[in-house]
Amino acid sequence: MSTVDAVTSGASTATTTTKSAAQESEDRFLKLLVTQMKNQDPLNPMDNAQVTSQMAQLSTVTGIDKLNSTLQAMSSSFASSQSLQAAGMIGRSVLAPGSSLSLQNGFAAGGFELALSTDKTVVSIKDAAGNTLHSMDLGAQQAGNVMFQWDGVVDGGAIAPSGTYKFEVSASQGGNKVDATLLALGNVSSVSLGASGVTLNTDVLGSVNVSTVKQIF
Repeated sequence: MSTVDAVTSGASTATTTTKSAAQESEDRFLKLLVTQMKNQDPLNPMDNAQVTSQMAQLSTVTGIDKLNSTLQAMSSSFASSQSLQAAGMIGRSVLAPGSSLSLQNGFAAGGFELALSTDKTVVSIKDAAGNTLHSMDLGAQQAGNVMFQWDGVVDGGAIAPSGTYKFEVSASQGGNKVDATLLALGNVSSVSLGASGVTLNTDVLGSVNVSTVKQIF
């Protein structure tokens, strides 16, 4: 059974169970009401207003149960729809918060999000030990998402081997620091649906909630 089928089946089961519970509550109430009416004191019969009030309470409870069932079904349907849409992202690349940089065959790409425009922006590529291998001066940049590429050449002219590296961004405007959110590029290999929503499983970023994705390629 596929993930989407499982979700749909679960929604159907939950709805049926909720409806059965609501029906049972209604049946119990009606039986109790009939019993009360049969055993009422002829000299002091039940007040019509009291009966009407009890029926109104039953109607309210039943309505709430039906509303809950509808909301549960809508929620499950929405989750299934999200899963189907996310499945279309398999094989594509996404940009999401992260500081990893995957170098393969002399090519790596990453990005960052600037809170404000800058007049100085520098990207530093680092190895696993935190040593700076290469610095790229990107100059002035506009606020928003900024992409960069690295060909694997380190300071001094050598070529770095394929693998995973880290990067940092130093940005400023008029000498004042500008916040930069690091964004890593990852390839989506599969999609998972859980309590926290739709999760994209990638090679560089690991598991990423679809709501954190900044850009899709």
